Amino acid sequence: MSGRILTFNIFRFDPQDAGDKPKMVKYQLEETSGMTVFIALNKLRQEQDPSLQFDFVCRAGICGSCAMVINGFPTLACRTLTAKYPKGEITLMPLPGFELIGDLSVNTGKFMRELAERLKLWLHPKSDDLNIHRLEDPMDPEEAARLYELERCVECGVCVSACATKQMRDTFVGAVGMMKIARFELDSRDGRSADDFYHVIGNQDGVFGCMTLLGCQDNCPKDLPHMQQIAYLRRKMASTLL
Repeated sequence: MSGRILTFNIFRFDPQDAGDKPKMVKYQLEETSGMTVFIALNKLRQEQDPSLQFDFVCRAGICGSCAMVINGFPTLACRTLTAKYPKGEITLMPLPGFELIGDLSVNTGKFMRELAERLKLWLHPKSDDLNIHRLEDPMDPEEAARLYELERCVECGVCVSACATKQMRDTFVGAVGMMKIARFELDSRDGRSADDFYHVIGNQDGVFGCMTLLGCQDNCPKDLPHMQQIAYLRRKMASTLL
């Protein structure tokens, strides 16, 4: 028994080609059982258009590479079933807010690296002891669980593209930046104080610029507690002013 025919409207543009212009290209494909948008894109590239550009690595919602805008909502292609769309019409666009590589491929890696350097997103040990043979201090299991929850971010960029503040203010660090800051603020091994973090995100580009529209919370494919952590950091930063 054959499946229904899906219609894909896909954004196409190669910025490396001086003569190319942005356009929408229509493709049709027969749906199979359990098909995801990711599987459909691979079939389109294999069977109809090998020039189609999009990213993937893990195929299991772990790497975050296949994030794109599907029918108006940023999400992961590998976790989006085509059966979700009863009309069988699917429009695919690249994530806004990132440098376009081509078609549906954007450079999230460049953004994440620049964000890490800007916010100093690494552990700043309390001790200056650089002895690599010293045993690591034990961590309370509850603290480890809290840190693990915040470490589940796959840096897909969905929260960045879903954030209205980020789209209006390019310098805004976004939910992904504040989630990572919260991770180190909670880490008992980190030597930075609330005042230190205030000088990084205690402004309109950080926690006080968030308009609480819940775009990051509603669209995060890993269901991370973005608004909880932003509210936590906002209270922490505000307390430094008292």
